[in-house]
Amino acid sequence: MLVWAHSANISGRRHRLVDHLRSTAALARRFAEPFGAGGLAEALGLFHDAGKAACAWQDKLLEVEDTGGRVGIDHKTLGAQLLLDVAGPGALPILGHHGGLTAWEDLRDFGGEELAPEQRTTADRLLAALPEARRILDGPALLPVTWPPRDHLALEMGLRLTFSALVDADHLDTSAHFAGWDTPKVAPDADMAELLRRFEHRRVAMLADRPDSRLNRLRAHLYDTAVEKAAGPPGLYRLPAPTGSGKTITAAGFALHHAATHSKSRVIVAVPFITITEQNAQVYRELLGDEVVLEHHSSVDLDSRQAKLGAENWDAPFVITTTVQLFDSLFGRKPARSRKLHRLANAVIVLDEVQALPIPLLVPILDGLRLLTEHFNTTVLLASATQPAFQHLAVWRDQSITDVVDDPVAVYEQLRRVRYEWWRDPHPTLVEVAARVADERQALVVVNTVGDARAVFRLLAQSTSTPVRHLSTRMCPAHRRCVLAEVRDLLAKDEPLLLVSTQLIEAGVDVDFPVVYRALAPADSLQQAAGRANREGQRPEPGRCVVFNASDAGAPPPSYRAPVEVTSVCFGPDRADPDDLTVLSEYYRRLYESLNTDRTKRAAKIQENREKLDFISVADGPPRDPINPSARDSKLAFRMLDDETVPVVVTGHDAEAERLLSELRATDGARRELFRALQPFVVAIPARLVDRPDIAALCQPVFTDGELREWRGDYHRQLGIDEGQIAREMIF
Repeated sequence: MLVWAHSANISGRRHRLVDHLRSTAALARRFAEPFGAGGLAEALGLFHDAGKAACAWQDKLLEVEDTGGRVGIDHKTLGAQLLLDVAGPGALPILGHHGGLTAWEDLRDFGGEELAPEQRTTADRLLAALPEARRILDGPALLPVTWPPRDHLALEMGLRLTFSALVDADHLDTSAHFAGWDTPKVAPDADMAELLRRFEHRRVAMLADRPDSRLNRLRAHLYDTAVEKAAGPPGLYRLPAPTGSGKTITAAGFALHHAATHSKSRVIVAVPFITITEQNAQVYRELLGDEVVLEHHSSVDLDSRQAKLGAENWDAPFVITTTVQLFDSLFGRKPARSRKLHRLANAVIVLDEVQALPIPLLVPILDGLRLLTEHFNTTVLLASATQPAFQHLAVWRDQSITDVVDDPVAVYEQLRRVRYEWWRDPHPTLVEVAARVADERQALVVVNTVGDARAVFRLLAQSTSTPVRHLSTRMCPAHRRCVLAEVRDLLAKDEPLLLVSTQLIEAGVDVDFPVVYRALAPADSLQQAAGRANREGQRPEPGRCVVFNASDAGAPPPSYRAPVEVTSVCFGPDRADPDDLTVLSEYYRRLYESLNTDRTKRAAKIQENREKLDFISVADGPPRDPINPSARDSKLAFRMLDDETVPVVVTGHDAEAERLLSELRATDGARRELFRALQPFVVAIPARLVDRPDIAALCQPVFTDGELREWRGDYHRQLGIDEGQIAREMIF
């Protein structure tokens, strides 16, 4: 009697269980070999669907085959039970390969239990068909010796990456079956030496027309220094690079040279804002090619059934993503989000604009980076103009970090192109700020909320004939790209222009104004804003960064409160400017102390639950009540953004979005290339606001689960989504 894993595919063929188990095992081993868990991953692949050998499961599969319904009978518990003695907590990925990782205690409870008669019959049936599975059960323990048994955090990280290898292998083999392919599609290993040669050839061509200026000579020297340091051993590196120093290309050059030298599998660049992925991805595509660079961020990232087989697994040699996507995946537990994690092993991770990492989560983030470099052959490069002093935190106090720049203070002094002005006493109103900006020929205004950006934009549009433009994340990426292209064109022609933006423009967006007006913000944001003034160093006078504190500005995000207070103590008139590296280090020390960063309740609880291998409590928060474990305290969970967002497709900006959305609906959401193509037309709206009846009526679900929606409201040609009061509640 044949035993099946999946129902008939488009060719009318069912998927044999033994074929699926063996294929999944082989792929999982391949994915886990770079971090020493190939044997464990192979065992998980062989046993993950053991319960499907049960007669009841087989009967139900045939019953629902024509309806597309679920079998609805547990098929994962048996495999975890069978592996418990040889894998211990290493069997957890089997329990979670559909619903998500749970906790070691959930599996440990099975210890010592005898299999029920029907389970034993199913197990015997499976082992008779898979002799290699019997050898695994009779063999040595499967947990890799490279994961120190006394370091539960290393074990926890290893289980995450092994879970990823299993889930990705399972999904790839399953999708291959339903697509009618003979084998799963996995990209061949990248030739990093060849990619490096391509990168260097195109980089030289790209820079050939640049003038022989002092600034460009400094940029070239910084690049050469980074390439020299890239020959060093894998580990943690730090690249302090002032704004305008060519950090985007320098960081990629370091990563590719290091990857080629040490046979790394891929480069992963993570940035804090989607706007930077858009800009940097374009640069990297020009240097490496469209087929090499994968751009992936959280605008379209679904755990729904329709999207699972289309979820990204970062099977590309050069990935650019957001820090939200990276770290929410690293500390998450759901299969669709976790399936990419095995790609972090033997990779080079570039964390750009690292100062934007959320302070309440720094301890688990830095600990995760420590583990990746110590146990999983990963190299991490921290790149930023405002390098945080992470060594002030206990989690990294003894960490060895190699500085790419030996004397950053000298580099910053050589690249100083801006002077700061402080407009704080008396505090101006937004009307007064707009009036002064209106007298400028070219100026950038950066404020802290969407509401303030729209208010200043409207004041300027009503009071001056100078062209005024606006940027915020209420605009879809394609719209923002159009505005930035126009802004750069007007600046290149030296035409009058006023631009109003939220802080999305600060981190890596390449614009060059003579003056920047910046609402009072944390020191790193002030320095980043100043980097948009006199960026190329070509102006006869230094750029100006005017820091103002408007009396009627909207309330800044709560996360700004402590950093702004410490900024006001360390920087200002008659004190240091935010680009003083010595004072900046003291700023971070004071900030971490004021927030008790080493010992916050949230970070401590996350670390405690990681030690206990309680993955569900890390991702969703610990139980509020032991009697009702389903009620979780999300305030103690690992979430890069406390406000969950819903991706909303905007069709009002470009007809291409409507075409792609129609095609996606026709495929039931299973084609990942369509999700990629839709990213430029997606705006992320907080879930709490989408739940409001007035907003929900304008966000129509694309699929029945509601995880992806279409915006049916107005879309303003300058401001983006016109959602009324929502703008007053949002930052960025």
